[in-house]
Amino acid sequence: MPYSVRQRHRAPKVTAPIPPNDTLPRVCIIGAGSSGIAAAKILYTSAIPFDCFEKGSEIGGTWLFDNPNGTSACYETLQINTSCPRMAFSDFPMPEHYPHYARHDQVYDYFRDYVEHFGFGHTITFDTEVTDVRRGGGRGGWDVDITSASGSETRHYDAVMVANGHHWDARWPDPEYPGDFDGEQIHAHDYRSGDQLEGRDVVVVGAGNSAMDIAVEGSHRARSVNLSIRRGQWVMKKTIMGMATDQVVLPGWAPWWMTSLRLRLGALASGGLKKYGLPVPPHAPGQSHPVQSDAIRDRLKAKAVTPRPGIERLERDRVVFADGTSAPADLIVWATGYRVSFPFLSADVVDVENNDLPLWKRMVHPDRPGLFFIGLLQPVGAVMPLSEVQSKLAAKILTGACELPSRRDMVRQMARDDDRNKKQFYDSPRHTMEVDFDHYLWEIEREMTKGAVAA
Repeated sequence: MPYSVRQRHRAPKVTAPIPPNDTLPRVCIIGAGSSGIAAAKILYTSAIPFDCFEKGSEIGGTWLFDNPNGTSACYETLQINTSCPRMAFSDFPMPEHYPHYARHDQVYDYFRDYVEHFGFGHTITFDTEVTDVRRGGGRGGWDVDITSASGSETRHYDAVMVANGHHWDARWPDPEYPGDFDGEQIHAHDYRSGDQLEGRDVVVVGAGNSAMDIAVEGSHRARSVNLSIRRGQWVMKKTIMGMATDQVVLPGWAPWWMTSLRLRLGALASGGLKKYGLPVPPHAPGQSHPVQSDAIRDRLKAKAVTPRPGIERLERDRVVFADGTSAPADLIVWATGYRVSFPFLSADVVDVENNDLPLWKRMVHPDRPGLFFIGLLQPVGAVMPLSEVQSKLAAKILTGACELPSRRDMVRQMARDDDRNKKQFYDSPRHTMEVDFDHYLWEIEREMTKGAVAA
């Protein structure tokens, strides 16, 4: 049954503490964002002993506006790009009164209720930063350095679940564009509200969801908004005829061409952007991560946003574009994506090059037993249910209910998945972690069945 309708009722509320089983491996979870709380809930209800460390003083990660941990990219008008039923955890649906696409504050409230419902809030240690994770030497496992207001210490764990997110380490143009600029430059990560755009000549650089949102908001607040796009993207509407467009759900076993066809039909139904002056994408709709915006067409049509090609150079109070045109600017917003990085993992542990970290099923390094990456993927859909199913697989491995494939089989499957990924998406750092939501869920659940250990 499709994931979005598989579970319509909340699991019973956990009313009594679940004591950990100290005979099971002890785990460290890094981060209490959407992926970290998914991992914590699964380990808690599985009685696996663990510590969850959060750098800030609140849960929620990206979805908490002005998160005290300083790494959230949340802005005032942020909404989810996946409809609520498709974003929710399997046993905890979002409230029925939520709109098709929840606001960031509604998502945060949902996460807070999730933690309270399953009763694991006491397992999260706040205001504590993980500064180093290294192999435990002769005793195996992992040594983890943590720092808090009370000082620093090292703890030993049998396993580590990395859930620090991948939308926090801003990627700026490299190399920088030639010329000098006298105005202000910010990354989309540092954008919070339209107040930063008020009365200014703004150039937004990028064609992703954040770029569209910022350009739309700027069209109501700024003196002028120019949207610089180097490579065209298919921009789909979130709703068509009052319905969330992602509710056309395919079975997980369906081949990619069916998902690609669904995306193509969505792009056709949304209408192209060529007539508004945006470049025609050189790829099919299913060959890139979807971009969604209900408002950008209206703002382009109203000429409140001016489309531009890529930048050629900066000229103090202007930006010159590749077609020779220019526009006044006193603020450039670089919506140029993020780097995948782990400040607590040395290159000896994992080496990320150009956002590419080869992993089995996007979660296990074949040469780093006991190290799990949770939520380190970019789905055609939402991360949350995928983090949940990854955590379920990790919990089964930790309790001995499931075994991983051999290293040889993992490497072979990784090569196959990488080849499939390169055929499905155009070559770009933003696609190194791309997965098909429904197919990925199906794959992980199949792995849990294949690797099940007889009782």
